[in-house]
Amino acid sequence: MIDYGKPGGLIQYFIFAVKVLFYCLKSDSDIFYSRDEMPLWFLSIFNKKVFWEVHTGKWNFLVSDTVKRCHGIITISNGIKKYFENKNIDGDKILVSPDAVDIEQFSLDIKKNDARKKIGLPSDKKIILYTGHLYAWKGADTLANSAKEFNEEYLFVFVGGNINHVNDLKKRFSNQDNIMILGQKPHEDIPFYLKSADVLVIPNSGKEDVSRLYTSPMKLFEYMASGTPIIASNLPSIREIIDEDGAVFFEPDNPESLARSIKKIFDNSALADKMANNSKINSQKYSWQRRAEGIINFISSR
Repeated sequence: MIDYGKPGGLIQYFIFAVKVLFYCLKSDSDIFYSRDEMPLWFLSIFNKKVFWEVHTGKWNFLVSDTVKRCHGIITISNGIKKYFENKNIDGDKILVSPDAVDIEQFSLDIKKNDARKKIGLPSDKKIILYTGHLYAWKGADTLANSAKEFNEEYLFVFVGGNINHVNDLKKRFSNQDNIMILGQKPHEDIPFYLKSADVLVIPNSGKEDVSRLYTSPMKLFEYMASGTPIIASNLPSIREIIDEDGAVFFEPDNPESLARSIKKIFDNSALADKMANNSKINSQKYSWQRRAEGIINFISSR
């Protein structure tokens, strides 16, 4: 794929938005819903009823005009809603609808060791597992550095990330025998990885607003549905969904704090099981079906 840089990307986005506009103008649809603000902005000029789903806090001419013109805004976190409210956007115009999970897919009825056999993970290790991208704000480095506090009885497993990020992580932590970096796996296998773990970690950094305030990590809902104990960064974005009844929290960007939380889970199996069960029950509120119904009801009310 050719990289045309930022100017080229903006030109491609503009051409895409114009094509979407002409396609939609020929449609007999009454409502238009998108995560892309430029096509919605074009459509709003033609007095179309548009709804924008927003996944981060940002502000420029296009955004400011789109949020004023559109009939409703759907944000994935309260942090984004507050961001817009601070820009004098009416909160009644905004629905907070976090990400969600396929409950049936991720609440597998399979024993831990059977899941490990299926995906080839060792049965004799205490497994601490992370799934997802390896961007800096996702906090994978914090988790990898916390592994230094543990012996080889513990295995820190990373699943996901593009090839460049995977190779970089491998290069920087190649001297640690208790780290396993697997890279991307088929999505249908992820539920088995979650069931194979003793602990699942969301190590998001607190250094960037996208992580601290705006994100709604899909992995969090998948973790919850799996019924596996969760450790998470103590961030507002995470606490919107889960509290101390469902997870152990640690200080963001602090490997030592994360290590202490991991030890807390292994030292208190009764607490870990209770939190995991609470999270699994709580995950029922975050199915894709419920999310869709909530958004449809919001749109119908506008």
